[in-house]
Formats: sequence, C-alpha cells, structure tokens
Amino acid sequence: MALTKMKDLRELSDQEVSDRIVAIKKELFDLRFKKATRQAVKPHQFKHLRHELAQLLTLENERRRSGGQS
Repeated sequence: MALTKMKDLRELSDQEVSDRIVAIKKELFDLRFKKATRQAVKPHQFKHLRHELAQLLTLENERRRSGGQS
C-alpha cells in the first residue's frame, strides 16, 4: 500500500474529505484496540493512516483559510 499523494486528495470534495477524516480516525481507533487486545496488526498501517490523516487535515485547513479570505 503506497502513501497517498496530495494531488489525489485535492480532487476530493469538501464532504468527501470530512468523511474520509472520520473514517481514518475510526480505523486508527480500531487498530489501537486490536493492538491492545493482542490481535494481529500490521504496524505499517499506523504510519500510513496517520500520514493520510495529516494530509487531509492540512487540506481541510487550507480550504477553510482560502474560503474565509474571499
């Protein structure tokens, strides 16, 4: 699984970005829960999800700031 590119994320609508943020936060919670209960977890998934979450939050913040300045 390759890390997502900002170019790909910029094509998403505002609603899709918000939905994806919520979904990733849920996935991260589920991964932490699995790790705590000693279930099989692929450690690289934490990095990938945190990376994509940071990108989405950055994109959301950029859009919010550019929309307020107009």
